[in-house]
Amino acid sequence: MVVGSDISRCPNTPWPTCRGYLHKRTHSGFMKGWRKRWFVLKHDGCLQYYKHKKDEGKWPPLETIKLEGAEVGIDSSLGKPFVFNCVPQSGNRTFCLCATSNQEMKRWLEAMDKAAHPVHQSHVWEDVTLHNSNLPPLAIKNPECLGLLHQLDRSTDAWVQHYCILKDGCLYFYASIRSTQASGGLYLQGYRVSEQTLSFKQSVIELNPLSEEFKTFYFCAENKTENQRWITALTASIKKWLPLHQAIQDFMNRPLEETKM
Repeated sequence: MVVGSDISRCPNTPWPTCRGYLHKRTHSGFMKGWRKRWFVLKHDGCLQYYKHKKDEGKWPPLETIKLEGAEVGIDSSLGKPFVFNCVPQSGNRTFCLCATSNQEMKRWLEAMDKAAHPVHQSHVWEDVTLHNSNLPPLAIKNPECLGLLHQLDRSTDAWVQHYCILKDGCLYFYASIRSTQASGGLYLQGYRVSEQTLSFKQSVIELNPLSEEFKTFYFCAENKTENQRWITALTASIKKWLPLHQAIQDFMNRPLEETKM
């Protein structure tokens, strides 16, 4: 399954992310010492760095470091302030980094430590979606919407057709209605649904995440009426899975007479 919103990590808890310039100590090449690099901590717990901020999203990272299981901590051995180390679980290399202030160092240490020790929670909803993904499309009970959708592949700018089933905030993809199991899917908790005009398509369904760490998805049904049917169903399905703090806030904002038990 492709994770749209990261419920598999910890429901309703945003996965830590961090961005900014850090100085990275190097012992290789002609320029030994400290090099300024643009670091990005992704929602999947991978730390990437680029030569410049403008390179993010435009060029592949210079390196990707998986932080889960890593050791992260302050290094005072160099006599230089705001220095901290990261030792990945493989343990064959130490990354020595330097922030610009104590506050920046603490920000990075906190985010990297959370990535190194992620909170994994079993959730009955995960078991249900995993079970559903192994079923033929018509075997999923009480789907909220079903039918053909075309998904935009941004890398090739081409539209790929799927037979889709929507159930409990999860969109399952099948090669055809006769498929024996899902070929993939999206967890859509936290996504916003809207109608947009894109390229030559008259009406396109845009699924837009609240966090820039997640992808925006574009779908198109066979016609405008079908698009509206999917938009209505997607909106209703996603609303069932409000984050806890938002559900409480919505409840508190209701008129007093509606909140009395």
